[in-house]
Amino acid sequence: MPDQPLKATYQPNHDEAARQAFVGALKTHLNGPLEARLARRFEEDLEPAFVAKHGRPPANREEGTEAFADDHLFQLWGSAVYASQDLMWETVDETCSRLLPEFEARRQLLAEQDALGRLELNEDLVLPEPIAHVEIHRQPGGYFGQPGESSLRQGLDYLSSGEIYMAAKGIAVGGKAGEPGRGRFIVDVLKRRFPDAAPRSILDLGCGAGIQTIAFKEAFPDAEVWGVDLSAPFVTFAHTWAEDQGLAINYRQADARHTGFADGQFDLIVSHILFHETWHDIVPAIMQEAHRLLAPGGIFLNADTPFQPDRISMPRQVTNHWQVVNNGEPFWTGYADTDMREALIQAGFAAEQVFTDYEPAGGGEFYFFGGRKAS
Repeated sequence: MPDQPLKATYQPNHDEAARQAFVGALKTHLNGPLEARLARRFEEDLEPAFVAKHGRPPANREEGTEAFADDHLFQLWGSAVYASQDLMWETVDETCSRLLPEFEARRQLLAEQDALGRLELNEDLVLPEPIAHVEIHRQPGGYFGQPGESSLRQGLDYLSSGEIYMAAKGIAVGGKAGEPGRGRFIVDVLKRRFPDAAPRSILDLGCGAGIQTIAFKEAFPDAEVWGVDLSAPFVTFAHTWAEDQGLAINYRQADARHTGFADGQFDLIVSHILFHETWHDIVPAIMQEAHRLLAPGGIFLNADTPFQPDRISMPRQVTNHWQVVNNGEPFWTGYADTDMREALIQAGFAAEQVFTDYEPAGGGEFYFFGGRKAS
């Protein structure tokens, strides 16, 4: 009998790990010390110049961008951030190209066995704009790859870049690539905020490559767990990853606004960095769908980026807006401007059951928002 491929793992070799560590260090420098220099430049030079010209400080990020536009340090920062994103994808490409055959072989072997969880793909799914035609994070091929794409490549690329990207933003919460560190963090927040939570059915909206979904099955092993995402390559990867670990997790390719599940089917609905990758008219529809899907007393818990304008400086607002324009983050500032509390109330959650708050994570924090459906 021929040897069976070993369980697929994500493990850069020595040289790959060294190059990825360099990219991580570069991104950390750009997001930390260099942004701090930009803040000082704004305080000492750019804001006074703006005041001299307009008689007042910049009132919003658009005016802040005007103040920064011709500054050489700001231009250097932008060029370096753009180049660092290219470097990130180039370096993880080496590892992903080497490991992809192992992952595909593992998928083939698992396909010959009885599956523990379900995989439901929808070839007729219409992808919403703008995500349908944007390479989010400038990931090559975006989240969807080529039409009809069935390779595990998009999911493997996403897995490989995640911890580099989050660590550079200062909100890494432990674990290496392929481990559900952020999912476990969300579980910890859930148990602290809702100590009575004992969900029998869990839905992970916008589950991506499914890495963080693992944490919810770990925490509640007897629960039925589903992950939903627009991307067929992502949920295909997620299903293979879960099956390879012997976990019965179900995945469905679907729009988070129209999941196809029954009313009141879930006790817990979670999302992780979903809402800043949607759009203005999509946020309310996702909220309404979550409310429909929750059982009475069910919990809706979301963790996302913590860059609301009232919490960050004008230079940080400017650099975040630069990401929207140049770095594959079309809804980052639109999401940050959204009143999530009001959106939850409009979706049907009672005002006294809604929360919006921040939780420390690594050297930064996550923005948590959600609610509990009336019993």
